[in-house]
Amino acid sequence: MLHRGNGKVEMSGKIRNMEEFSLASGISRPTVSRYFHDPDSVRHTTRTKIERALAQFDYHPNMFAMNLNRRNPRNIGVIVPHLVDPFFAEVVRQIELRCQEAGYWAIVLSSQGDAAMESSALDTLRSLKISGAIIAPLGEASDLTRIEQLGRDVPVVLLDNRLDAMMPFVGTDNCQSVSLMVDYLCRSGEPPCFVKMPKVNRNDEERMEAYVAAMNRLGLTPLVIAAEQPVGWAFEAAGYRLAERMLDAGGFPSPTVLCANDRLAIGVLAAAYARGVRVGIDAGATLRVAGHDDHPLSRYTCPALTTVAQDYDALATRSVSTLFDLIGAEDTTLETAPCLLEARLAMRASA
Repeated sequence: MLHRGNGKVEMSGKIRNMEEFSLASGISRPTVSRYFHDPDSVRHTTRTKIERALAQFDYHPNMFAMNLNRRNPRNIGVIVPHLVDPFFAEVVRQIELRCQEAGYWAIVLSSQGDAAMESSALDTLRSLKISGAIIAPLGEASDLTRIEQLGRDVPVVLLDNRLDAMMPFVGTDNCQSVSLMVDYLCRSGEPPCFVKMPKVNRNDEERMEAYVAAMNRLGLTPLVIAAEQPVGWAFEAAGYRLAERMLDAGGFPSPTVLCANDRLAIGVLAAAYARGVRVGIDAGATLRVAGHDDHPLSRYTCPALTTVAQDYDALATRSVSTLFDLIGAEDTTLETAPCLLEARLAMRASA
């Protein structure tokens, strides 16, 4: 509470808003507001006075509410399938850093691998005041109409999973990355069979098609094995169960197994260990296993997983820079060519 007496304003209790802070500190409301939007916009002496008052009154403004009230909000919405998935956790971390550097606040939501929750997250972003959004959609289960509705409100960039939508896309060039791995595995040992991702988004088809094309180019017979549909996004469990069945039935159709993502490969490694099958390139190993993505934990599996590394930094940087370009553009409806990033080979002990 604020009390006036003898020409002074005295404070009792906690300051609740910027108006009360202005009265208590004796600094005009417009100056205080200008400081919170850009500290360098006020004189050094005034800035020092404000910062002393902040410490004295222990006042912390609601920056989120202030941002929502701006004419040009500096909030960016981000939706990913799973924050506990280390791939998306790392990409989100990079996006948040890029947004902070540019003075933006990233509002991060997870769809939990569920179509209804993704739709709810999209509706939440539409209810907030944001400048734009970066969305890694579920794919097959996504409500394209809702995503397009958000795209009519603000600029939207799709990440990792392409949809049939007229929106900018940033992702890895699956044809280049899978072909790179197939070439390496064929040079270094037996040609690989391919463990296909469960059908969750376009990446599963693109990577399988890239594998088939690479094998055909080399004059080899493609061998595709489909993992069962996991509950949610539990790819490790799907890879484990598939490897259990294959090993119990006599083994994979090739001693080299290329998995469509690292999480499937981690499941295969675990099942092989449980059955006493030695994986790797050293003497005595009877199975080679490789993956795709360079999952943040893949270098710490046993043996360390050979994979193709997606460029996390570039995925985040290009997504954010593309979105900022759209936010600053007069016409945000112009079609933008997909940004497909190349991956690099990460050779480790598993293949």
